Amino acid sequence: MNGSEPAGSASRPVVGLTTYLDRARFGVWDVRAGLLPADYLEGVTAAGGIAVLLPPQPVTGEIAARVLDGVSGLVITGGRDLDPSGYGQAAHTETDRPDPTRDAWESALLAEALRRKLPVLGICRGAQVLNVALGGTLHQHLPDVLGNAGHRAGNGVYTPMPVRTIAGTRLAELVGETCQVQCYHHQAIAELGDKLVVSALDDDGVIEAIELPGEDFVVAVQWHPEASLDDLRLFTAIVDAAQNYAAARAGR
Repeated sequence: MNGSEPAGSASRPVVGLTTYLDRARFGVWDVRAGLLPADYLEGVTAAGGIAVLLPPQPVTGEIAARVLDGVSGLVITGGRDLDPSGYGQAAHTETDRPDPTRDAWESALLAEALRRKLPVLGICRGAQVLNVALGGTLHQHLPDVLGNAGHRAGNGVYTPMPVRTIAGTRLAELVGETCQVQCYHHQAIAELGDKLVVSALDDDGVIEAIELPGEDFVVAVQWHPEASLDDLRLFTAIVDAAQNYAAARAGR
């Protein structure tokens, strides 16, 4: 081990996190940048993983495979709305202007991750990416469905709300029957994607988590676990799954 390498780092799994591609201001610069709030990175590292950023870029199946060769787990993070044409709908007036580069990037990474049974954690947009990739659809603007904007207060303020998990799901094993979560979303899962199961609902009946049943770790939540790092259970789960994946890959 290199003398500058932290003790125990050789056994820590590498977890890739997708990022935004947006304008950012720092110092004298106002430029387009690949970026991600530090809370995501801190969640992975506090749970014992090594975090690496995967910024949006032109992608092919081969590029996605080469990228994922370097990680043992994938986190698809939050961000702007998916292009609704990807699930057969015209854009709602409240839907964000699409980012086709990021949509294609995350879709390719997810497809390759599922093909190689790589552990996946989806967060907010990430849950929607998973659902749409497997043939599901989205409610483009929840206030139209619920009659209120309670899931996204706006101005960067998260809405705390209780969710109840579905017995027998992996998520229920991880967080228990109920938990308090931090929400910031105006869209949500409508028609469920192929083979996915609902693993949590809120009091309004909105789907707040989905997963693929079986041995592979594929869990996605509509809320933001990075916004409350006093509870690391989801980050610990993806890091543990990544560690098991890395160990199995090393044994092949």
